Amino acid sequence: MKDQPDIQAVKDYLLRLQDTICSGLAGLDGKAFSEDSWEREQGGGGRSRVLEEGAVFEKAGVNFSHVHGDRLPASATAARPELAGRSFEALGVSLVIHPRNPYVPTSHANVRFFMAEKPGEPPVWWFGGGYDLTPYYGFEEDCVHWHSVARDACRPFGEDVYPRYKKWCDEYFFLKHRNEPRGIGGLFFDDLNQWGFDQSFAFMQAVGDSYLEAYLPIVEKRLDTPYGERERDFQLYRRGRYVEFNLVYDRGTLFGLQSGGRTESILMSLPPLVKWRYDWRPEPGSAEAALYEVFLKPRDWV
Repeated sequence: MKDQPDIQAVKDYLLRLQDTICSGLAGLDGKAFSEDSWEREQGGGGRSRVLEEGAVFEKAGVNFSHVHGDRLPASATAARPELAGRSFEALGVSLVIHPRNPYVPTSHANVRFFMAEKPGEPPVWWFGGGYDLTPYYGFEEDCVHWHSVARDACRPFGEDVYPRYKKWCDEYFFLKHRNEPRGIGGLFFDDLNQWGFDQSFAFMQAVGDSYLEAYLPIVEKRLDTPYGERERDFQLYRRGRYVEFNLVYDRGTLFGLQSGGRTESILMSLPPLVKWRYDWRPEPGSAEAALYEVFLKPRDWV
């Protein structure tokens, strides 16, 4: 039959994507990624790659995982209780980049495929993923570039796709307890299967393939910007928001921990250094205040 799920094709693509992204980031930094392959006791495993203490990236992690099990964890069935009790396969590439210079934004990307099966019933499958940008100091041209690449990746799949997944990203990467967005958004999609396997897979590839085009030009533009202790201090403070989101809300983190994934790889997304302060407020009229007043306000960038 045509248009059936092809897990091997997805796996081959994801491994190539991990190679391509690591090559692009390492080429800019000048330092290579270290690689760590691992196996999951309940089934499956992965390939983690980390670059630490580089010239450009303080910590960059690019993970590939392919896990399977007899029962979907709660985080995967919360919105779809009819899938509870099914066996599953989950594979994806997930990455978080924490740059050294506070004028270079942190970025995150993830593309993934799930399949849940039950004897005597057709498999239930879906794609998900996206990418988002978390600046510490905002530049309008960077935000426009980031969202322009995201829009162009979506365009072949319909004019309504980018606005819909941009809005979903703004709503998803939102810290409810702080009442503020994590950053300036990008794309977020999940439960994608309505286009059929081939078209849905093509969309996931379009998103994955556009990540470096969206991020690297921003890094190159900002990496030599002079900064001092004030900017570094604010960067570490804002990284605290990143930690809060990943540990409280992020579906991938929750799925990984609930499914018995490898903790070192799951928590690789956390920054190496971070600060919290009690009830801190930026100085009025400062560049730090502008982040909150101008950039952490969902808007149409393109």
